Order: sequence, then structure tokens, then C-alpha cells
Amino acid sequence: MTIVHGIAVAAFAALMATAAVEDFRRYTIPNWLTLSACVLWPAFAVPSPSLAATLGALGCALAVFIVGALLFARGYLGGGDVKLLAVAVLWAGPAGTPTLLILTGILGGVLALVMLSPLGAYLFAGARAPVAASAAAPSAAGSAGPGVPYGIAIAAATLIVILPPQFG
Repeated sequence: MTIVHGIAVAAFAALMATAAVEDFRRYTIPNWLTLSACVLWPAFAVPSPSLAATLGALGCALAVFIVGALLFARGYLGGGDVKLLAVAVLWAGPAGTPTLLILTGILGGVLALVMLSPLGAYLFAGARAPVAASAAAPSAAGSAGPGVPYGIAIAAATLIVILPPQFG
């Protein structure tokens, strides 16, 4: 791993951790986080063994973004979650995308169950308050309130998929 590659991976990990914290605190993933991860990606992709892998990563990210945009339009996902997941897939590439998507689903389900528990009600009560006041109208999916901060699951799954191969 070159120094530039290592710095890009470390910066990406920090951006994903920040996205998880922001989604927990405010139910919002700032655009600058996803944009920064996109800008860092070429430093990560340059040592890639082939142009096909690089183009495959771009294609997977575009496909996930399109499907995510459709889910956003129906009210099933937040816009920040869609962008963060597309960037995560970009970094994971074609080989890591299935694992990333499955792990994100599993971790998101666990997160939803935790939120339903008394511990989750306590942990997420402070984070929910500002959003709940502004989310009085039900979303397109028909649920009231902000839902699950899926950025936490996306960030955790991404770090689990991306980091181990970099150090092994």
C-alpha cells in the first residue's frame, strides 16, 4: 500500500465514521461527506489492477444510486443514505458490492430492532427530538417520524468490507 493509498483509506474511514455520527445525531448525512469520499476515491482506485475493475466500481455505484433514487422517490430511503450507499459501493467495487449490500441490510435490521428496544428508545430519544418536530407529516411510505438512521449501518458495513483487505 502506497502512502497516498493509505491516507485515502484512513480519510475515507474517518468520513464514514463521521457520517454515522451525524446520522445518529441529526438524521442527516451532510453532502460534503459524500462529496469528499468521491473526491478521495481516485487515490484509492489508482493502484487498481485493471481498468475493468475501476469501470465496474463506477457501474455498480451508478446502479445502486439509480435504485436508491427510486426508493427515495417512494419514501423508503433518505437522500443522504442513497448517496452514502452509492459512494460506499464505489469504494467496495464489484467484488465487494454484494457483501456490502447484504451486510448493510443485516446491520440495518439489527439497528431497527435496537431502536425498538428500551435501550434504543433511550439512546435515540435525544437524537430524534429535533427531527420529530419537523417531521410531523408522514412520509411517502406512510410512516410518521424520521425512521432508522441507516447511515450508521451503511458506514459500519462499509468499514467492515473495505478495511480488512487493506491491511491483510
